[in-house]
Amino acid sequence: MTTSCPLPYAENERVLLGHGAGGRLTAELLESVVLPAIGSSEEGPMEDAALLPGHQDLVMSTDGFVVSPLFFPGGDIGSLAVHGTVNDLAMRGAEPVALSVALLLEEGLALTDLEAVLGSLGKAAQEVGVPVITGDTKVVGRGAADQVFITTTGIGRRLPGLSVSSAGARPGDAILLSGPIGLHGTAVLSTREGLGFEADIASDTRPLHRLVAGLTGLGGEIHALRDPTRGGFAAALNEIARDSGVTVEIDEGAIPVPEPVAAACDILGLDPLHVANEGCMVAFVSPAVADEALAAMHSLPEGGGAVRIGQVAPSDGHPGRVVMRTVVGARRVVDMPVGEQLPRIC
Repeated sequence: MTTSCPLPYAENERVLLGHGAGGRLTAELLESVVLPAIGSSEEGPMEDAALLPGHQDLVMSTDGFVVSPLFFPGGDIGSLAVHGTVNDLAMRGAEPVALSVALLLEEGLALTDLEAVLGSLGKAAQEVGVPVITGDTKVVGRGAADQVFITTTGIGRRLPGLSVSSAGARPGDAILLSGPIGLHGTAVLSTREGLGFEADIASDTRPLHRLVAGLTGLGGEIHALRDPTRGGFAAALNEIARDSGVTVEIDEGAIPVPEPVAAACDILGLDPLHVANEGCMVAFVSPAVADEALAAMHSLPEGGGAVRIGQVAPSDGHPGRVVMRTVVGARRVVDMPVGEQLPRIC
């Protein structure tokens, strides 16, 4: 009789929730399935928004929103859809010009809920100053979707002097963070699961295009921008470190984590660095203008809590790595999230 030790079984033939989390599984899905299928030959980083071929002053972004629940402290799926798309354009240095909105509705959805979602979406678009110029509406049977899914596409025009990319970070750059982290993900999770943090935590969802516009006077000294949404702050830093081929160093004590967020993450076993945000951004800027950039951010409500949290280190032979100096003086590697921590947070 012959016996053998079977190899560990790995699930690789089905889509997992983690494939949509913005971390390592998402990157694997894109590289192994999505990009080969669509025949993409683009080289360089995969950003949340892209320059239009032949129109290098125009930027385009498409995003889907499936957050559950539809309404949460600080926002809802309607305003989130506008803010998320506007922010993806802004992270490429663009001001929004127009939006399209596609709705996927589940049969049985209360019209009062739909009206509330669309009213919030319309109000958010008006406050940004971007018109919704086209769209689509589909209805599917009960159970084929969860109430409302929204897909948005945004077109933006690049701001003069700004040419930012996740591949633009350089050794010596100062790393700035516009505000506290972890608010959106913990607010959504607490509401969905009834954890009792709703009174203390509200989503930070808001548009960031005005904050980016406030940095235009520094032009080429602004090298990279990213809003840490899916995968949180850790994913955003790892993507920039990878795409730029640099080592990123951050200071744990300088990262603003609100006390209620820290408490919620401690109870739930979550790392605040992996929790989604919808209203803050990280900026890699020349050290010569770091103070000026901070002052510009502080002058706007969206950047009132901006802080300097690290720098791009000289090459240590490990490009693409993020290292954090902890509050006790140790150093640890901050990895890209692997799977799904908080399902359906955007």
